[in-house]
Amino acid sequence: MRLSHSLIPTLKETPAEAQIASHRLMLRAGLVRQTSAGIYAWLPIGHRVLRNIERIVREEQDAAGAQECLMPTIQPAELWRESGRYDDYGKEMLRIRDRHDRELLYGPTNEEMITDLLRGSVRSYRELPQILYHIQWKFRDEVRPRFGVMRGREFLMKDAYSFDLDYAGAVVSYRRMMLAYMRTFQRLGLKAIPMAADSGPIGGDMSHEFIILAPTGESQVYFDAAFEEIDYLAQGAGGFDHANASDLERFFTSMTTHYAATDEKHDPAAWASVPAARRREGRGIEVGHIFYFGTKYSAAMGFAVAGADGKPVHPEMGSYGIGVSRLVGGVIEASHDDAGIIWPDAIAPFRAAILNLKQGDPVCDSLCEALYARLGPAALYDDRAERAGVKFADADLMGHPWQIVVGPRGAATGRVELKRRASGERVELARDDALTRIG
Repeated sequence: MRLSHSLIPTLKETPAEAQIASHRLMLRAGLVRQTSAGIYAWLPIGHRVLRNIERIVREEQDAAGAQECLMPTIQPAELWRESGRYDDYGKEMLRIRDRHDRELLYGPTNEEMITDLLRGSVRSYRELPQILYHIQWKFRDEVRPRFGVMRGREFLMKDAYSFDLDYAGAVVSYRRMMLAYMRTFQRLGLKAIPMAADSGPIGGDMSHEFIILAPTGESQVYFDAAFEEIDYLAQGAGGFDHANASDLERFFTSMTTHYAATDEKHDPAAWASVPAARRREGRGIEVGHIFYFGTKYSAAMGFAVAGADGKPVHPEMGSYGIGVSRLVGGVIEASHDDAGIIWPDAIAPFRAAILNLKQGDPVCDSLCEALYARLGPAALYDDRAERAGVKFADADLMGHPWQIVVGPRGAATGRVELKRRASGERVELARDDALTRIG
C-alpha cells in the first residue's frame, strides 16, 4: 500500500477524550474513529490488525475441532424468555421492536441462539460432542463506555459453544478450549495467565478468565512464574495435543496448580507459599473468558437427545469467548513506548514500512520501488513528499515491526538502513540482505 494514496489519518496531538495508551495511540495512528459513544469505525490499518487477530483465533479454533458458523446479530426475545435471562440481563441488553411489534434484541451473547439451533438439528447421543463457534459483532449498552475499544458498546467477539453427553465429556471440551486459548495468545505474542473467575450473567460453576499483562491494566494480578515457562505450541514430548485426553488433563493440571489470581480473589496465605523467586505481580487486562454451565440452557429450553438407553438426556454445555476487537487495545497496552505502537510480528498491519527520504530522486525512487515490488502487500511504502522527521515519527507511531530507510547516500550503492521497531536496533545492509532479514 502506498501511503500517499491511503486513508491513514495520523494525528500529532492526542484527542482530549483518550484516557489510556491504547485509545490515544489507536486514534493517533489512524486505526479507528469514534462514530458515537462506545462505537467505532475501523479504518484500513486498524481493520488489517483486526483481521490478523481474527485469522489466528480462527486457526486455533479449527485446530481444536471447533466448527465455524455464523449466527445473526438480531435475536428473538422469546428465546431469552425460555432461558429466563430476558428480564434478568439488565439494561446492557439493547431491546428492539420491529414494524410488526415483535420483540427482538441485539445479541450480547449467543447461548440461547446456539441451543435453539442444535435442538432443531441434533437428536441422538451419537451426534455429540459438538463445538461450534462464530466471530460476530456484539452489543452491550454500557452505561459509561470508555477507554476506546477496551470498553466499548459494540465489539467483535469470538464465541464458541460446546455440547457433550455427560460431565466427563464437557470437561474434555473445556480443557480443549482452554488449550486453544493459550496457544492463541502465545501466537499473538502475548503472555496470558488463566485465572479462576466468577461466571456473571452467563452462569455456571467452572470459569476462567484470561489476563494479559499490561502496565495500565484494570486489575492487579498475582501469579507463579511457572506460567511464563510453558510453551503451549510445543509438539511431541512435553507438548499438549488437543485430541489426547491425558495430555489435556496434564495441561489443565498445570494451569490450575500454579497460583494465579486477580486482586478480587487474591489469597495472601496461598501467595506466601509460592517461592519468592517465582512470585510475579503486575497489572492485567481480561481478553477472554470460558465457562462450563452444565444443563443450565439445555434443560431450560427443552433440548434433549436420546441417550444410549433411549432415554432423553440434556446435553452438558460450555461457552468460550475471546474479545477480538478488545485484543487490539490489549496488545497496544502491553506493547508500546513513548513514540507509538510496537506491534508483534504476527498481527502487525504491515510487516515493514519503506521510508523514501528523498522522494523524486531517481535512485531513491528506483530502489524503493524494487523493495515495494518484492514485499508486496506486506509493506507500507511512505512515498509522501514529507520531511524525513515526519516519516520517522509516523512509522514509529504506527508500529511496523521493521522500517527500511532509503536515503540518497545508501541508495547510490544499493544499501538501506534497517530498523527493528521493538529493539530500536539499526543496521546498514544491502537491499537483498535486508529483505532476507525481514523474512
